[in-house]
Parts: sequence; C-alpha cells; structure tokens
Amino acid sequence: MTTTHENTRARIALVADRSPNVRSHTRISGILAALRERDHLDLEAYWIPTEEAAAEGVEGFDGIWVLPGSPYRSEAGAVRAVRTAREQGIPFLGTCGGFQHTLLEFARDVCGLPDMAHAENDPEAREHLIVPLACSLVGHEGAIHVRPGTLLQELLGAETSFERYHCSYALREEYVDTLTAHGLRFSGTDEAGDVRVVELPDHPFFLASLFQPELAGDGTRAHPVIQGFAAAAVRAAAATKSLV
Repeated sequence: MTTTHENTRARIALVADRSPNVRSHTRISGILAALRERDHLDLEAYWIPTEEAAAEGVEGFDGIWVLPGSPYRSEAGAVRAVRTAREQGIPFLGTCGGFQHTLLEFARDVCGLPDMAHAENDPEAREHLIVPLACSLVGHEGAIHVRPGTLLQELLGAETSFERYHCSYALREEYVDTLTAHGLRFSGTDEAGDVRVVELPDHPFFLASLFQPELAGDGTRAHPVIQGFAAAAVRAAAATKSLV
C-alpha cells in the first residue's frame, strides 16, 4: 500500500501498558519499520500507558491504536482513548483488548448502557458485555469471514482470511442487535458466526478486531489492517498540515 502523502509523518498514540512479555508489543518496532520502508508510511509512535490515557487523554494525535495487554492497569484509560477517536474522527485501531474495550465504550456511551462491564476487569458486576470464551483463543489461528461492502473487505480484498488470536474474552452475543441498531457494523465473524471485527461506517477509519494483526507473518510486513490504519493516520496528518 502506498500513499500520496509520502513526505508526511503521522503521530500516533499506542495505548497500552507496554511490556516485553506481550508479544504484540515486541512486534511494533518492526511493523513501524516495515510501514516506513515498504509502504512509505511514516509513523511517529508514542506509547501511552492506560493510566496516563485516563488522566490526560490522547487528543491531538493523527491516529490512536489501543493494543493488546489486558487486563489494563486502567480500564478507564482504554475506554477514554476509544471515545476520543470515535468522537473526534481520529483514525482508530483496536486489537484484542482494544476490540473488547471498543465494545464497552460504544455500549456505554452510544447505546446508553453505562453499567456494562468486562468480566475480566469486574467479575462481580451485575451485567457483563465482555465475557469469557467457552474455549480460549490463546495461541489459536482461525478463519475470519468478511462481510461484503465493508472497510474490512476493502483492506483484505478477500472473503476469508486466517488470523491469529491470543485472548480469552469476547462479546456477549446477546448484545449484537443492540450495538448494530446504534450504528456499529459487524464486518468479520468466525466459522461459528461469532463477531470478531467491528467498524464504524461514517468515520475516517475506525476498526477493531479480536484477532491480533500484529502477529501476522514474521513481523517484517504489516498486516493490511495495520497498513490501512497507518495510511488513514498519514492522510489525517496531511490534512492537518494543509490547514496550518
């Protein structure tokens, strides 16, 4: 993937509690290098711990990526980062835990369900939106079936893709209709029909996946979903620069 803004550098927030024990975190530097060298997409990345995201926010970036690594030290920080991207039209990517907290934010702030909880963060809550999987997906690879006419299809260019996971929690399927009715699009499902990718149609770029595109291949080439996010962030940076 190339862009018409090859000389533009985009500033992106990597929201997560960075750890050498989280494999996706260790892949980021290589992915950023691949984006710059192979795709001509230059990203200046800043790691933002979730506690800092909760206290100070992540406004002013050209892109926001909520990475895996849950349970986060601050659920509120991850949720605030999602809300900032959604409300301010900032290109957004959420992966694994980022996917889960994207759903939490949307249910609470858009669907009017403020008490929705994540079972990993608050196991004693009255109502859980994010619940344990019947079978853990840690170390699992599986097929994703892509909904036609979606951003995901545009990025992947295929009806099916095989992706890697490292998670044990997902959406409680009883809430699919509610989330859909309020504008969230479910663009990717697994072989059982369970939701694995969501997006917002009327947004510059807003996509979250339960699978981890950071784990694709050997890390020397960015996954198409990450390429799409990077290109959107560069476009946002170029648009901001043109206004100055």
